[in-house]
Formats: sequence, C-alpha cells, structure tokens
Amino acid sequence: MPDHIDRPNRESPAAATAGDWSGETLGAALGRAAEWTIDYRARVEQRPVFPDLAPGDVRRALAEAPPRTPEPFERVLADFDEHIVSGLTHWNHPGFLAYFSSSTRAPSIVAELLVAAVGVNAMLWRTSPAATEVERTAVDWLRQAVGLPDTFSGLIFDTASTSTFTALLAARERAGVAVRDDGLPGGPALAVYTSEQSHSSVEKSAIAAGLGRRSVRRIETDAAFRMRPEALEAAIADDLERGIRPAMVCATIGTTSTASIDPVPALAAIAKRTGVWLHVDAAYAGPAAMVSEQRPLFRGWEAADSIVLNPHKWLGTSLDCSVLLYRDAAPFRASLALTPIYLESGNDETNLMDIGLALGRRFRGLKLWVLFRCAGTDGLAATMRRHIAMAEAAAARLVEGGVFELAAPVSFSTVCFRAAREGDPAGEERWNRKILARVNAAGRSFLSHTELDGRYTVRLSVGSVHTEERHLDEALEALHRAAADLSPGEPG
Repeated sequence: MPDHIDRPNRESPAAATAGDWSGETLGAALGRAAEWTIDYRARVEQRPVFPDLAPGDVRRALAEAPPRTPEPFERVLADFDEHIVSGLTHWNHPGFLAYFSSSTRAPSIVAELLVAAVGVNAMLWRTSPAATEVERTAVDWLRQAVGLPDTFSGLIFDTASTSTFTALLAARERAGVAVRDDGLPGGPALAVYTSEQSHSSVEKSAIAAGLGRRSVRRIETDAAFRMRPEALEAAIADDLERGIRPAMVCATIGTTSTASIDPVPALAAIAKRTGVWLHVDAAYAGPAAMVSEQRPLFRGWEAADSIVLNPHKWLGTSLDCSVLLYRDAAPFRASLALTPIYLESGNDETNLMDIGLALGRRFRGLKLWVLFRCAGTDGLAATMRRHIAMAEAAAARLVEGGVFELAAPVSFSTVCFRAAREGDPAGEERWNRKILARVNAAGRSFLSHTELDGRYTVRLSVGSVHTEERHLDEALEALHRAAADLSPGEPG
C-alpha cells in the first residue's frame, strides 16, 4: 500500500464520516485520489501484471453486505488499494504484452474526471449542445489524422463490438425488406462475409441482429492470414444463386490473432460490384494510419461504408472510446432512430441517440478532444512508430538461436511465434503452453496465445504507453530461459 494512504497530508473534515460531501470534503478526497493515482502510475511496474488469485478471492475480502452508515473516504481508498487493486490485471503495466493494450495516457485520466464532474447525457443536442459538438469535432479530428476524406462523419460508442453491431444493423436495413417494422421472419435470408481470422464480434453482431451464426461466412485466408478475394467472390455468387442476399462484407486491417491486413482494395471492388455494404474493422490498427510510413497499408479503406477505430487501444484514451465512421447516416437512422414525443426537438438531425441502440450517451468526445490537445498528432504517431520498431526488433531477437520461429509475418506491433518441435505437434503445444505459463506466472510480463494453422501460438503485442525497450528485453529473456528450462516432451 502506498505510504501516503497511511500518512494523510491534509486534514479531512469530520463531515466526511457523515456522508456530507461538501466542497471541502470533495477537495480532500480528490486530492487523496490524485496522490494515489500518481503513485500508482509511478510504481505500477513493481506490481505483478497478473494477480496470483483464484476465483472468489477478491469477493471474500469484501464485506458481504453494504454499510448502513457512511464510511470515511480514507478507509474506502485503503480497502480499494489493498483488496481491489491487488486483484487487478494491470493493463497499464509496461509488461502488459498480451492483448491489444488499453493503457491510459495521463491527460485521459484528467478528462475522465471532467466527464464525471459535469455528468451530462449527450443523447440529444439540446440535452448537452457542447457534448454533441465536441464529439463531432473530436471524431472529425481523428478522421483527418488518419487521412480519410471528409465524406466520412461519425460518433463514439463504447467498444468496437457495439460499433460493428451498429454497422451491421445499417447494412441489414439496406439489404433487407421492411426489416425495421416487420422483422426478419418471412423476409429474405441475409449473409455476412468475413475472414476466418476476424474478430468474434462479427458473429456476435449477427446473433444480436437476428441473422444467426449460420449467416456468417468465414472466408478462407492465404498464407499471411489475409482474406482471399476470390474465395469471397465465390461465396457471394453461391449465396446469390441460392436466393440468399449478401448484407455485409467485413474486412479487417489488423486482425486479432496476427494483426494481418486484408486486401481491402480488392474486397472493396467486389463489394461495390455486388452492391454489398463494406465495413472495415480497424479497431486496433486504424490509428496507425497517422504514421506516414504505415499509411500505404490502409489503401482502399476510403471506399468503405463504415469503419471502426478504437482510440482506447493504441492512442491511450481510457476505456471506453470506439469511433464509428460512416459515409451515409441515413441507413443508420433508418435502422434504429425512434424519437418518443417527450424527446422531440427541432434539431433531430444533430441528435446522436438516433444512431445506435443506446439512448443515454456519455461525454466520451471530451476524452478524445483532450487527448489531441495534450498529445498532438505528431506525439501520438511517434508513440506508435516506436511500438512498431520495438515489435520488429523483438521478432528479430526471438528467432536468434533457432528455438523460436515466427508463426506469421510481423504486422504493426504484434508478433506471433512458437517454440518449434518438428514432427511432434502434441509435444510442441505442451512446450509452448508451459513456456507461456512460466513467463506469465513470474508477474513481470503478460503474453497471450492463439491458434494458427492448427498450431498453438504465442502472441506478443506492444501497445502500452508505458512500455520501453527494457521491458521487451526482459520478456524475451524470460521466454528464452523458459524454453531452455522446460522439457518439450513431458506433459503438464
């Protein structure tokens, strides 16, 4: 526990114990929370990335029933640090290399405080004009930063899953007949096309949209795990012949397992020729279009009907902040816009609630606006450029000595690899599982896994704003030690 929690440096009013959070009490609590935050960020590296806990351990440390009377914030903060923070997986840890990182830049922390302080609901323009217009501005700044034309506009959702679901509803509306009012039963069968490497949110969106998992066509990929255009074209032709209407093609720039890049220009041409909605999932990699030398990897995405990018991944805004960009708002409004009489206003075209399922909307735009103001596009691009260089250097070092091999081309800041054991697939999988478990158990680094071509594969993805080269060095040394110490042939 940080020392300052036991040694408060400001006197807390007695009123705090009575639940009277006056200005003075609030100020004292904010000061303590700020001190804790600064200390946490300065010393997060000293904590294990992943806690050594079993399910239920944290709940057993918490009270079984809520308190009947108010407790002082000092006690609450102390319990938060001792029982809750100690049970977290620390996404802000510099050794967090497992999934696409959601680390937080300092300005975003302050922005979250301001969002909570004003506590607005930006469902209508009139319920908070500035929140609506700041969100529109921040989204347009992002569009400009990644080089997309001004034919795109958009708004902010919580996660890419929601953004993709919202895009699928718009695509369903355009492809279906009276789906909004009559529903899907009796209507045309619809199909969704995406690569076998794409994110599970595509299938979940099909489930939630009433299309079902069987409507999703998982298109095969090439040796670099990119969707094959000829396979997509054949799948669409087959469905049309069977009377099934294509609704959406979902291409990915930066797939979850390998960060591979689908051939978007070719897929866009097929979508245009067949009249199918093209959605581009660039949730992880999209912001990297701000890096000039990476921009060519995004060719073709300007032809999409919709694109999703997550600033809460690589840009370092705090969760949640997923930007959905689209060319035409009409299909989105047609799919879900519904204004009850008590919310009618004269500015309906500016109401963000008309796009998407949620009525209430957090002031997420402020976080993105503050990020751009305090970091600048050059600073954001420099961080991503550094992460990409670190990942490429790590991949080169991994294969030194011949124990590890790359399982996929290095893309953006993600490296897929395995300890190779030719002729013994079961032994190879056991070996890699043990290596990963050994590295993660040490608490200094946290990596993840996937499966590629039927083989167990380890993933390392650089994305935390706190990660430096020395943290990659430590992870690589731990991997090589574990591979040398552990026997590949023995189970367990």
